[in-house]
Amino acid sequence: MIEALHTPTQGATTDLTDAFTPTAAATAATAADVLAAFDPAAVETAVRRAAADEIMPRFRQLAAEDVVQKNGPHDLVTTADRRAEEHLTAALTALLPGSRVVGEEAVHADPAVLGALHGDAPVWIVDPVDGTRQFVHGDPGFATLVALAHHGEVLASWTYAPALGQLATARRGAGAWLGGERLTAGHPAPGAALEVATSHPDFTTDAQKRVLAALDTPGVAPRPCGSAGLEYLHIAQGRLDATAFSWENAWDHAAGLLLVHEAGGASGTVAGQPFRIGGGNALPFTAARDAATARRILGLLAAAN
Repeated sequence: MIEALHTPTQGATTDLTDAFTPTAAATAATAADVLAAFDPAAVETAVRRAAADEIMPRFRQLAAEDVVQKNGPHDLVTTADRRAEEHLTAALTALLPGSRVVGEEAVHADPAVLGALHGDAPVWIVDPVDGTRQFVHGDPGFATLVALAHHGEVLASWTYAPALGQLATARRGAGAWLGGERLTAGHPAPGAALEVATSHPDFTTDAQKRVLAALDTPGVAPRPCGSAGLEYLHIAQGRLDATAFSWENAWDHAAGLLLVHEAGGASGTVAGQPFRIGGGNALPFTAARDAATARRILGLLAAAN
């Protein structure tokens, strides 16, 4: 099993930023083989085309029947979500024969689809419209998220905000990029309050709210998150200091966590364990601009957990 992301135990420092390092040379070779088996530019084209064909024509044009509740009034799915995921599933599996797709809507229809994350085939992890609520309300702050993983290891990712005209990519060991420029998360400004995007209150239990409330302390400025994928992009850009999330859906986090890592950031869970895209994580977890910030956030969360 390859560790996707890692956070250190008390006093450790190096594992946090080396979280995507393969645990065995044989696994690293397999990852290299997977990365060499497809054209990244073709994936970018597929992501852009899915958005152009299925998402943007419906942006601010949704009819009442295009929006359906899944698990409650805040958990929405639209025709754009479903059609874009179908589009991407066909395109991505054609680009990498033998690969599987774990998409948000497919998992909602059949939870057994998640099992692909634990199999031997490369897996495309897809959130067709991350920030569906924003999309429904005509807010441009939504994104299409695609990540490629193998044996639990995230190898590449694409974060596309079509209404904002932004496409960020990351590839293991090759950096994070936006519009042809390399992203660097950097460090928070000395003495400034840390801006932290947290799980939105509409999607948290009372117990989760109590833990996240530990961030309401001097030197930290928490706020509810929008699109998780775009919050990760903001960390990679150095525009946001950290996140604190209390849910672990792979399609929300896989692309962004690699983006943050390749921009020099760090992440981890309150138990001092790797964040695993296959689930079973101790929650909440954080992603941050640097290891020191991640430790600070995790320390506050762990004390309240």
